[in-house]
Amino acid sequence: MRGLVDLGLPPRCGACGSWQAAPLCGPCRAGLEPDEGGPPVPQLDACVAAVAYAGDVADWMQRFKYPRPGLARLDRSPLGVIGALAGEAAGCAGGPRPELVVAVPLHPRRLRARGFNPAALLARRVARAAGARVDPRALARVRDTPSQTGLDRGARRRNVAGAFQCRRDVPACVWLVDDVVTTGATLSECARVLRGHGARRVVGLCAARTPPPRERG
Repeated sequence: MRGLVDLGLPPRCGACGSWQAAPLCGPCRAGLEPDEGGPPVPQLDACVAAVAYAGDVADWMQRFKYPRPGLARLDRSPLGVIGALAGEAAGCAGGPRPELVVAVPLHPRRLRARGFNPAALLARRVARAAGARVDPRALARVRDTPSQTGLDRGARRRNVAGAFQCRRDVPACVWLVDDVVTTGATLSECARVLRGHGARRVVGLCAARTPPPRERG
């Protein structure tokens, strides 16, 4: 199980396989589609992602979140790559350093089924990059919501309404971590709850952001 939770750097580039001491070599990192940003997310002071959720990043994210049985100890490249991208997002956040880092939580039933929370792994990586404390229990998911996949912005917002609770008061500046941001509905609902328990500045951090739909020309 240690291979699953260790976000240390793999010995090869996660894309081309070249030997080096970083998750991605320079050329492969330069070839990733940049994040184009997105509209403001309610309740967040900023929402930062390292890259667009597209191409190789989408493949790595799927392998990170859904490792094949028996390969969790062997296939470490996606863990290192996605963790490094989350660390990049932390470096681009700007503003004051966080007093606390929290992850978007899974419902206990889903956590038992999967065995780990991807966002919690990334929150640890972000906390190390920021030199901040991480609290894995500050937020709890109290309602097991259906998947957000395929839902429009309004449906996503309704789907997660009331799904989270804050277990304790939090400091004024909090960084909120998830793996991918699409519309920001989940981050917004989590931030709303955090603001109700002491947060005054909440920044969302994600490894990747879903690009906006391309206009047909």
